[in-house]
Amino acid sequence: MDRAARINRIISREISAGPAQVAAAVALLDGGATVPFVARYRKEATGGLDDTQLRALSDRLGYLRGLDERRDAILKSIREQDRLTDELARAIGAAETKAVLEDIYLPFKPKRRTKAMIARENGLGPLRDAIMANRNAHPEKLAADYATEAVPGVKEALEGVRDILTEELAETAGLVGALRDYLRKNALVTATVIPGQEETGAKFSDYFDYSETFATMPSHRALAVLRAAKEGVVKFDIGPDTEIGQPRCEAMVAARLDLKGDGPGDRWLRGVAGWTWRVKLRSMVTTDLIADLRSRAQEEAIAVFARNLKDLLMAAPAGARATLGLDPGIRTGVKAAVIDATGKLLATDTLYPFQPRKDVTGAQAKILDLVARHGIELIAIGNGTASRETEKLVADTLAMLPPGATKPKTVVVSEAGASVYSASALAAKEFPDLDVSLRGAVSIARRLQDPLAELVKIEPKSIGVGQYQHDVDQRRLSNSLQAVVEDAVNAVGVDLNTASVPLLAHVSGLTPGLAESIVAHRDETGAFRARRELLKVPRLGPRAFEQCAGFLRIRDGKEPLDASAVHPEAYDLARRIVATCGRDLRSLQSDPAALKDVQAETFVDDRFGLPTVRDILTELEKPGRDPRPTFKTATFAEGVEEITDLKPGMRLEGTVTNVAAFGAFVDVGVHQDGLVHVSQLADRFVKDPHEVVRTGDVVQVRVTEVDVARKRIGLSMRKEVRDAGTEEGNGGARHRPSAPKDGLRKAGKPSLMGGKGAGPQGEAQHGALGSALRDAMKKR
Repeated sequence: MDRAARINRIISREISAGPAQVAAAVALLDGGATVPFVARYRKEATGGLDDTQLRALSDRLGYLRGLDERRDAILKSIREQDRLTDELARAIGAAETKAVLEDIYLPFKPKRRTKAMIARENGLGPLRDAIMANRNAHPEKLAADYATEAVPGVKEALEGVRDILTEELAETAGLVGALRDYLRKNALVTATVIPGQEETGAKFSDYFDYSETFATMPSHRALAVLRAAKEGVVKFDIGPDTEIGQPRCEAMVAARLDLKGDGPGDRWLRGVAGWTWRVKLRSMVTTDLIADLRSRAQEEAIAVFARNLKDLLMAAPAGARATLGLDPGIRTGVKAAVIDATGKLLATDTLYPFQPRKDVTGAQAKILDLVARHGIELIAIGNGTASRETEKLVADTLAMLPPGATKPKTVVVSEAGASVYSASALAAKEFPDLDVSLRGAVSIARRLQDPLAELVKIEPKSIGVGQYQHDVDQRRLSNSLQAVVEDAVNAVGVDLNTASVPLLAHVSGLTPGLAESIVAHRDETGAFRARRELLKVPRLGPRAFEQCAGFLRIRDGKEPLDASAVHPEAYDLARRIVATCGRDLRSLQSDPAALKDVQAETFVDDRFGLPTVRDILTELEKPGRDPRPTFKTATFAEGVEEITDLKPGMRLEGTVTNVAAFGAFVDVGVHQDGLVHVSQLADRFVKDPHEVVRTGDVVQVRVTEVDVARKRIGLSMRKEVRDAGTEEGNGGARHRPSAPKDGLRKAGKPSLMGGKGAGPQGEAQHGALGSALRDAMKKR
């Protein structure tokens, strides 16, 4: 089996697909096709692989091809050493991971002069063979014959043999692999405070005497303990327990020396095995396990971030309506920006209703003027400092409208990342004459109209829906998040005549340069009337057109199909389907029921298969449909504006702002996000919080715990309250949506809820809440 076929077979097994499907997808991706394009318009070729499968395929393909490149380099190196045997070549060819490959290569890897090399140079190789062959002989007596000027005595001779055997054992791939596999299943992660760091590292107090099983350690605690070790607060280790694991590992090493008897040689070699484990192999395997733990935790953390980002990007848009954006502030004032239905900036102002000016009357007059002058339908209020005060100001102001007047709908919007956008080069280019502080108000207004269109302007890492995002591989995180953005943009589709450069740049087949060319062409020649006009854009050729056309929409253009997700290559097929209904396309759109009698199989031909025909039928029923949910917002309780207003037992409505591995954070309108611990999400066992909630969901919660001093709020979504002796608790709070909390566990002791600025806190008994609260630790 050639390499390509082998890689296809491996990937097909991992993504639950056939090798032929994988081969077709690989060929398309290698040919320059994007994942969204292949997922949407090449279903016949791939057998219907979706974007999730294709992303996994792409990632795995890169890893396996890199593995083969390393395999080739290792084979070449060993061949040049004239040490390559058929058995060794087969072992290298069979290696399925880079770790196994490096284990095999270790004995052949060029290295600096070692103690074992020196021992062999000093003639101690034959002594090693003699001890291994004569187990009933005393090693000391055998060593006496090997004294030389370089080897003064028996002690030095035996130490040299020990060095030789240690190197041999450490370079035995089977032994190293077996130890690694055993410890992956049985090792403990431990941490102890470094003396003198108790005060400066107080935020990591949960790790001062910490232990957890390596195999089951969740990502958020793994990253937290790694951070504590990196900052020099704790001493961190991964290894076997002393009662069972340690002897077992030593026995595994000893078995490689074939120790079956109890002769003098066996006893000495048994000591060598123990020494080799303690001094050499343990540190080798521990290093590998730390890398494994970090990699596993990072992948889980990145996956959580990606899921949250997708939910945020796919949040319901309020729609194309005139919007007033308010960026709350106290001393610096409330920044106001008005945008029209297309997102164009119409007016800005600054209101000073709070201290020190306290010009409430003036602020209300300005709001009423902006609402009347621009026909405001929506008011978006950032959820940062003074958000609830600003919301109350707006409510009081709108109450002053005359009877019968239409009141704009007020919505509190997450402002995570707005300040990043405000100070960006993109914002400066878009609003060169606008003060940085006012740009944030524009962003807040626009993200209410269309979250996706606005959030793509912000680096995904700055949106703030991840956990420990600064502790993970930044390149891997960036690639993952960019893939999420690309999939979201192409799933929704983009209006070609209104889209910004950043939004267009995420469309399949378009680069930032091509996006700029499209906007420049649009500005110069006017709105596009047909998709085919894209071919007039400089540097946008047939290949790019093929990739992007289906994801771009033109409303009210020459060709009705340009407003749909039907690809231009299938227009003739779509027209044939429409013709069978006896309608034109526009009349069919107003009466899609006419399509119900169409038999998809009738239109299958050599070019278009059943999946494409069905997709076209679905699209003709609802052309250009938006896959995002219907817009709705949470209604915050009257009189609940500060954490001090919360009382256990209160039932509130809130919006999910972030979902972590240990629970979900919910904004209930008091400037602190409360934590619904995973144990409190439902009246059933929940393994993954994403099973129950997504970022942006409006949920009903019950307040279970309030810690005003540490600004922590515990919430529950469970319908039933269990007996206090058995109920699992919840807790934790965030100051802002962009500062997710984290959790960690300390065996045998419950911990308090995590909160703003606290970091991992010291644990204390907390009644019935204890067992669940141990996860509710914060990491900023």
